[in-house]
Amino acid sequence: MKNVFKMLKYILSYRILLGTVVGFNLLAVVFSMCSLVMVIPFLDLLFGKAAIIHDYPGFVLSSSGVQVFLKYYLSQIILNYGKTDALIFICVLVVVSFFFKNLNRYLGLFYIDAIRNNIVLDIRNNLYHRILILPLSYFTENKKGDVMSRISNDVQEVEWSIMSSLVMIFRDPISIVAYLIILISISPSLTIIVLVLLPATSFLINRIGKSLKEKSLAVQQRMGLIVSVIEETIAGLRIIKAFNAIDHSNYKFKKINKNYTGRMIGVYRRRDLAAPLSEMLSVLAIVIILMIGSALVIGGKSTLEADLFIAYILVFSQIIPPMQSCTSAYYNILKGSASATRIQEILDAKEVIIEKPDAKPIGEFKQSIEFRNVSFAYEKETVLNHVNYTIPKGKTIAIVGASGAGKSTMADLIARFYDTTGGEILIDGIPIKDLVIPDVRALIGYVPQEPILFNDSVYNNICLGIEEKVDISKVIEAAKAANAHEFITVLEHGYDTEIGDRGCKLSGGQKQRICIARALLKKPPLLVFDEATSAQDSESEMLIQQSMQAVMKNRTVIVIAHKLATVQYADEIVVVDKGEIVETGRHEDLITSKGIYQRLYELQTFI
Repeated sequence: MKNVFKMLKYILSYRILLGTVVGFNLLAVVFSMCSLVMVIPFLDLLFGKAAIIHDYPGFVLSSSGVQVFLKYYLSQIILNYGKTDALIFICVLVVVSFFFKNLNRYLGLFYIDAIRNNIVLDIRNNLYHRILILPLSYFTENKKGDVMSRISNDVQEVEWSIMSSLVMIFRDPISIVAYLIILISISPSLTIIVLVLLPATSFLINRIGKSLKEKSLAVQQRMGLIVSVIEETIAGLRIIKAFNAIDHSNYKFKKINKNYTGRMIGVYRRRDLAAPLSEMLSVLAIVIILMIGSALVIGGKSTLEADLFIAYILVFSQIIPPMQSCTSAYYNILKGSASATRIQEILDAKEVIIEKPDAKPIGEFKQSIEFRNVSFAYEKETVLNHVNYTIPKGKTIAIVGASGAGKSTMADLIARFYDTTGGEILIDGIPIKDLVIPDVRALIGYVPQEPILFNDSVYNNICLGIEEKVDISKVIEAAKAANAHEFITVLEHGYDTEIGDRGCKLSGGQKQRICIARALLKKPPLLVFDEATSAQDSESEMLIQQSMQAVMKNRTVIVIAHKLATVQYADEIVVVDKGEIVETGRHEDLITSKGIYQRLYELQTFI
């Protein structure tokens, strides 16, 4: 339940609205009590069951004193206006009381809806921001589909189960307390019995509620698995069709979905037990109170009069609906607490990549980037092992090697996508961990192996990350440098063309050239090409290489490549093997050295 309270802490941002809600709910209870308190003594006076009070009795702050005082004023209404007019007056008063009761009740709901939906808004915003700042390693250890399920289905469940219960949390306890005060003022002894019965009822409800939370957690985990399967299916639909795996995939999904449905039925059955169980226990409590109270009144063992006993039963009956609502709210909160736990796991996840409070700003790259005894490991898997290397400003450095050798990791460490597990990286002699993270990343223009584009216009994809409006001439300049301007101009709406999910309306080479244009628009002092041509056809590869060579002038460039033909022009080639730098030099020197580079080059040339 502690995660539920963490969700409810968001209420503190809406304290003024919350006070308004509590105020309207208090007024609703006051008007409800007015109608109940006045009707019964008035009917006793009207039908002669109680004597008309002619003389002013004075006000005494006690149960009997308030009753006598109220009967005096009701007696005056009957004496001054007659019984018929007095009856009409009381009926109108009751109608007005219930009108204002329901008006205040609606106003309470009106403002609680704003609180409820704004809290859900805040949770979603915080979750999305958290996803943006969590390290990449988090998403390699957790399924993307499960993360998507938490920000969609789990937040929705919190809204339906926990936030919908806010209405009951800030309305019904007020009603219960108010009615209990009236019951105590009428008969303290009977109310003691009521207060004994309520914990017994709560105990039975808690016994059933414990299993509800456990089953709800399992259900939400299954929903995360379903979303993961759907996400994987859409991403791999081409392969599924190519390998005739439609039936297999369909069977797998149906099995997971059936398991989820079975668990969900169990959750709803336990939750739906709340209302009938609560009602049955409430009726049992009323019967017990009725039997005990009747015995006391009939036997003359209590000062409680018959009319007050009827009033007691009537008030006690009014306490039942808010108690039932509280029970339903409790079950809903238990059901939603599983989702709250899953949401909080993301919100509490460690950032790992943390900026120091006294981090230094950096606006330019002047001298070099140095790897000083750098090591890195994914959990227990070592990727880099005591790497020492310096990248001078203005040079083109190519990093080559077999898959898994640690090439891309070196670039990822410079951008602080990950932090070193040993040693340090320095920019112009300053440890990268001592610098402002956004400033470091602003120095880098990054072109990934797989072109990453968004379902937006060409213009917005190229301008990604630049908050101010960019002049179209600058965008065109970057696109021309990336050999992208020609194909963009023949698109349906030019630079305003929507390119679809992940740029699906473009070819692979076109997508990569837009990525290069995006990197160039920043005018970064350091460019990183991470396998930028590995997945391209020959023509696209040639165009991308031309783009790369054109933009390398007067910049520091890191080219990570499998295809050695793309790195022959580099100022220096770094050969990485099993996490270590084993060779460095120009293309011609490495060929004659008869080492790993020469072997890889001959293999690719032969192929």
